[in-house]
Amino acid sequence: MKISSLYRSQDPNLLRKIRDGVREQIRDAMAGNGIKVFFRADDIAVPSKNFSKMMGLFLSYQIPLCLAVVPAWMTPKRWEAMAEFRKKGQDLFCWHMHGYRHMNHEPLGKKQEFGPARTARVVLNDLTKGEERLQTIMGKDLTPVFTPPWNRCGMDALIVLKKAGFAAVSRSLGSLPAAPEGLQDIPVHVDLHTRKETSAEEARDKLLEEFRAGLASPVCGIMLHHMCMNDPAFLLLEYLLELFSEYGQIRKITYKDLIS
Repeated sequence: MKISSLYRSQDPNLLRKIRDGVREQIRDAMAGNGIKVFFRADDIAVPSKNFSKMMGLFLSYQIPLCLAVVPAWMTPKRWEAMAEFRKKGQDLFCWHMHGYRHMNHEPLGKKQEFGPARTARVVLNDLTKGEERLQTIMGKDLTPVFTPPWNRCGMDALIVLKKAGFAAVSRSLGSLPAAPEGLQDIPVHVDLHTRKETSAEEARDKLLEEFRAGLASPVCGIMLHHMCMNDPAFLLLEYLLELFSEYGQIRKITYKDLIS
């Protein structure tokens, strides 16, 4: 996966500028209603150096993390390899389903695993297999929330999720189609790593815009992709975790808090 221009900048002060900008936005937001924040990490299943480093940071700052697990990638052996993190972060980590194979099936347009190119029967089959696989491997650790790959899915998938007993779907803010009644929509506002801006300065400005909108919302969702992270990306993440931990008025939550 490509590293964002934000984390390839030659400006040694860029990440601190972002941290300071987010701090100002937090102070502005706290002048109104209370702030709720959740972090979501996508493409989870394969243990790696980046995965361990990310998990270690959240454990160190005792900040919760929602982990979107790709069913076809998860195995009992890989789940067991994560046992130490699960034990140490029993009350911090919220594991949920992220597609089935994380494969694009759209011949045209934007990538989707559960988009209009697939029939309702095929969508039902894959979602059912994915849920059954994770239930078998993860058991009670699985939370009934679904994150579609690329933050997109069609109405057939949303209907299947509702009928299957999922409590919520988590996509990018403003995603369509709208979730049917009875299926909660939990949007993410901030994309830390899968950014497409060609310059670091533009990426910084757009990132701060996303934080401003998110922190002004009832719940601010922040999306991570650990496979797109280099050392500067980890440094910014640590800046943010440290910053959020400074404010007791900020409630750090997971999907469990939102669907209970």
